[in-house]
Amino acid sequence: MVSDLFTLISNTVLDFLTRPAAVVLLDLLALGGYLFLVWLLLYAGLLMYTQYRKLHFTAHWKWVVLAVDMPALNIQTPKAVEQMFAHLAGAWNHVNIAEKFYHGFEQRTFSFEIISIEGYIQFIIRTEETFRELVEAAVYAQYPEAVITEIEDYVGGIPDKFPNETHDIWGADFGLEEADAYPIRSYREFEHNISKDTVLKDPMGTFLESFSRIGAGEQMWFQIVIEPISSHWKEHAMEEVKHLIGEAEHHKSSPILDAISNAPMRVLEGFGDQIFGREASEHAAHEERPADRNQLKFLTPGQVKVVEDIEKKISLIGFKTKMRGLYIARKEVFRPSRGFNALVGAINQFNVPTANSIVPKFTLHIFYFFTKRRTSERKRLLMKGYKNRKMKVGSSPCILNIEELATIWHFPMSHVKTPLLQKAQAKQAEPPAELPVEQFSIEEHLEDRGAGGEKKAEGKKEYQIDAYEYPDDMKFG
Repeated sequence: MVSDLFTLISNTVLDFLTRPAAVVLLDLLALGGYLFLVWLLLYAGLLMYTQYRKLHFTAHWKWVVLAVDMPALNIQTPKAVEQMFAHLAGAWNHVNIAEKFYHGFEQRTFSFEIISIEGYIQFIIRTEETFRELVEAAVYAQYPEAVITEIEDYVGGIPDKFPNETHDIWGADFGLEEADAYPIRSYREFEHNISKDTVLKDPMGTFLESFSRIGAGEQMWFQIVIEPISSHWKEHAMEEVKHLIGEAEHHKSSPILDAISNAPMRVLEGFGDQIFGREASEHAAHEERPADRNQLKFLTPGQVKVVEDIEKKISLIGFKTKMRGLYIARKEVFRPSRGFNALVGAINQFNVPTANSIVPKFTLHIFYFFTKRRTSERKRLLMKGYKNRKMKVGSSPCILNIEELATIWHFPMSHVKTPLLQKAQAKQAEPPAELPVEQFSIEEHLEDRGAGGEKKAEGKKEYQIDAYEYPDDMKFG
């Protein structure tokens, strides 16, 4: 019987292999393969239609680039920027299937950037015009003395294609090394006590130092593109917590089905009680005694802290996040070790070996085949992703909460000595509504402010109110 079955299978396989490929393909389609083909065509058509609707939905969007200057005396900690990010979470929209697939709804994003043009550092926020007032309200709510100026996008002066005759770049997309549930080092962990008062060793000092080291013909760009999301990401984080503490998953089932499935086992256990003389009452008590839900009490102090940090992370608002850094320079002064490597070193201060780390994901380190061609293509993709502030170009985005975002991107406190950081000297009053608005380029804005923050350009009118004059021993240059 077995030999006959083996012979039948062998003959069927041989017949299948000896037939022409076209006949085999037709047979597969006749046996149901056409269903897979129909599904594939429908799926591809749905993707193409959704992409078309998204392009139609975003066609009228207008992006604005805002330069933000802080006052010379800034005593606000990163907690203020954390609240600012929480304010921006109000831009999230809950959409249904019809809005997503038929109308092509696309969630608007925000880009928080730090740039250095030949050593002059500027904080930038890019937003869609719909949420410009939301961004300004979020900034002014925490920093009433800040000055926000609309400028032209600074990325236009750099070529899109590589290699080219003038510039070269080096850069990468950054992401989390571990799962999104694990946190990075928070700004709260940069606090230390040297006296009775707690002092914040502002991590932005190290970050900006790498931006101030570059010179003529060089630029450093760093952006954090964030997208408001729902709270579904927290469910995956809770699953990670249960995995760490060894908590068993309890699946809901029907009592009737449980009774039917457990009946044979109960009968066998009853026979075992009779044969081995085991007391039924003791066995029943053993059955009724609940097992430990998890192994938390057996974890080490370090493991317990990781669990606590994960639970703390999911207690705050989260954003889908893409981090990207670029070093751009004219070919005659191109030195990535002075620019990009310093940026990577500054980012390392946010890493926690026992929890999570920010590491380069989509880099220009290409090995093996066609290295020059693939490197040039990746440079083009990085530049395209940065200029368009795209989430889906390069590596996959990660999820950071508002505390982690404020740790990486925040306005430096006054004790951070960065001489070429643009600072506001006076609060601008609102101009009349009918007054024409002039848009500055980033170069004009930096030149207008000057290295020390003083107004130098002539012929540009600005509405101001008198600034508060601080004592000489409180002024910061």
